[in-house]
Amino acid sequence: MAEYLKKHPDQKGFFGEYGGSFIPPELQAEMDKITDAYYSISKSHDFISELRSIRKHFQGRPTPTYFCKNLSSRTNGRIYLKREDLNHTGAHKLNHCMGEGLLAKYLGKKKVIAETGAGQHGVALATAAAYFGLECEIHMGEVDIAKEHPNVVRMKLLGAKVVPVTHGLKTLKEAVDSAFEAYLKDPVTAIYCIGSVVGPHPFPMMVRDFQHVVGVEAREQFLEMTGELPDTVTACVGGGSNAMGIFSGFIEDDVRLVGVEPSGRSLKMGDHAASMSYGKPGVLHGFRSYLLQDEKGDPAPVYSIASGLDYPGSGPEHCMLKDTGRIEYTTASDADCLDAFYSLSRIEGIIPALESAHAVSYAMKYAAENPRKSVLVNLSGRGDKDIDFVVDTYGVRE
Repeated sequence: MAEYLKKHPDQKGFFGEYGGSFIPPELQAEMDKITDAYYSISKSHDFISELRSIRKHFQGRPTPTYFCKNLSSRTNGRIYLKREDLNHTGAHKLNHCMGEGLLAKYLGKKKVIAETGAGQHGVALATAAAYFGLECEIHMGEVDIAKEHPNVVRMKLLGAKVVPVTHGLKTLKEAVDSAFEAYLKDPVTAIYCIGSVVGPHPFPMMVRDFQHVVGVEAREQFLEMTGELPDTVTACVGGGSNAMGIFSGFIEDDVRLVGVEPSGRSLKMGDHAASMSYGKPGVLHGFRSYLLQDEKGDPAPVYSIASGLDYPGSGPEHCMLKDTGRIEYTTASDADCLDAFYSLSRIEGIIPALESAHAVSYAMKYAAENPRKSVLVNLSGRGDKDIDFVVDTYGVRE
């Protein structure tokens, strides 16, 4: 693992001034046990061997890196995709869910609890729970349950209990609130498997480490395909797990890294979820990060066409890397996202998740403006979950 990853976070879970663990003492005791277990178990031969076997024989890793010949010709650039949509369950989420499930097994836990927005984390954790023989409880906002119906069905088929969240905006933030409350009631026999590089330490570190495989594979594959590294690597950013996964493989290289946030319908409060671009430091869900806040300093309402991106904060490592200038952050609107969604579907025969389409949108513009440079997109998920919503709401574009 790169020297950078060994040095971050510090022992208290901080990435610079971000991260940490701001939780009740009784929950901190459980987090300390998880941290100690992760540091010891994750370095053991048995754990690493089992996880590698799972990735190869159950998940289907490595996923390929693919040159978009048609889209590149259309934009006059060079666009590549890291095909996490081909990972079992259809997104990058299973990379850390199988790791968290394996950790839960080694800790003797009986139940996994989590939140989900787009449903990909919920499906992945339900899959891991079925694999390891664990109970599974997924908290999901009512708005997202209606929007991502195919994934709700998949979670139930896999044996998970789906808990509808009916308060507030009924989306991802409220789902996290609800899952945390459920975990607080039973932290001894259950483990909260957070769905991104957010939350109290050690989760931002753990999820990044489990997702690091994406960056390692992509770097090796790109070098083998082209004999050089990409000029730019890009990924969508909500909480930021898929982005930290692929960025971590290039963090010590002379490669431009660009995170793409959702600017939604407009930059009016409540119409977007671009916390890295428009937020300020604050504490939510047990960690410190850039946070979209209202006049009172409370988490602001957020929105994105992509259910997996409508969170008012971002991972603490992203925040540190923004401050140091190592990662650039930009935005894509709902309209940009939809254009990329339809374009990749029609031109390449690949239907992307709406979350991933934000990064595809950036790559299309970058390729048009930089015809001699290459851009690698983390295609973090496939769009099966979104097609009913997109067609019902926006139609099938001719």
